[in-house]
Amino acid sequence: MQSLPDNSVKLIITSPPYNIGKEYEVRTSLERYLDDMRPIIQEMHRILTDDGSVCWEVGNYIGENKDKEVFPLDIYYYNLFKHFGYILRNRIIWHFEHGLQCHNRFSGRYESILWFTKTDKYTFNLDNVRIPSKYPGKKHFKGEKKGQLSGNPNGKNPSDLWVATEKRLLSDWDAEIWDIPNVKSNHPEKTIHPCQFPIELVERCVLALTNKNDIVLDPFAGVGSSLIAALKNGRRAYGTELVQEYIDKGKERIHELEQDILRTRPIYETIYEPKGNDSVSRYPTEWLSIRIDGINEAIETLKKERMEIEAEIKRRNTKE
Repeated sequence: MQSLPDNSVKLIITSPPYNIGKEYEVRTSLERYLDDMRPIIQEMHRILTDDGSVCWEVGNYIGENKDKEVFPLDIYYYNLFKHFGYILRNRIIWHFEHGLQCHNRFSGRYESILWFTKTDKYTFNLDNVRIPSKYPGKKHFKGEKKGQLSGNPNGKNPSDLWVATEKRLLSDWDAEIWDIPNVKSNHPEKTIHPCQFPIELVERCVLALTNKNDIVLDPFAGVGSSLIAALKNGRRAYGTELVQEYIDKGKERIHELEQDILRTRPIYETIYEPKGNDSVSRYPTEWLSIRIDGINEAIETLKKERMEIEAEIKRRNTKE
């Protein structure tokens, strides 16, 4: 980043290491980890254009102590960004259905995107992300505009929710959650990287916060998903990455994009929902047997409780 000129990058979008011991990071204390990030965030502010944005996607840091305490990184990063003068515009929740199964707490199924700007004059292409109005025929019922249509013919402002599929255009945006599949083994974009960015997650930010030919930078580029999302939509893309294997894979994917053979998940594709008629989504027979045992036990408990209640009622009636 030090080689880039001042005020040259329109959008910086990335998911930095979470300090949880992945193969591409060295685990340290939370304090040391945040101190290491400080000069990066400072340098980002220098190269960001006055109308530019940062989208910083993070999850949780899990403490190494015995109690395995959870530290939500977006809370800690907020103060770091504010120290250098960034302005928070939205805290977006990225929800996904699959991930590690926890045994001593609820399994995590969301991460946060902090959208910061450098100044109050930032690019925001609302028309690129409008959604159909729920009530396009709604009219003003009082005031000077009484009787006039109250909506926008291009659709409504989606507040801070982005859509994952056409079928959820309304419900997802109003819920203020981005419901986008994470990149697991059966995802069409899966590569060698253990924590890969979904391209469609980046595309939403690119479309809303940049214009054609603007520069998009990912300082933790991994296998190039952010760069691909930018190039795919007519932007220029820079990325930095330390692991040569990831760099090679990223270049390979960009070449496949150029050849129009790169496998990606379409930005509005419906998320798969099990129909219940395939083996993996049916309740296993052995579990059904266990469930029957549980039901029988519950029946016996209820019978006992019923007998106790009936006996108490009889005792009270006799006493009266």
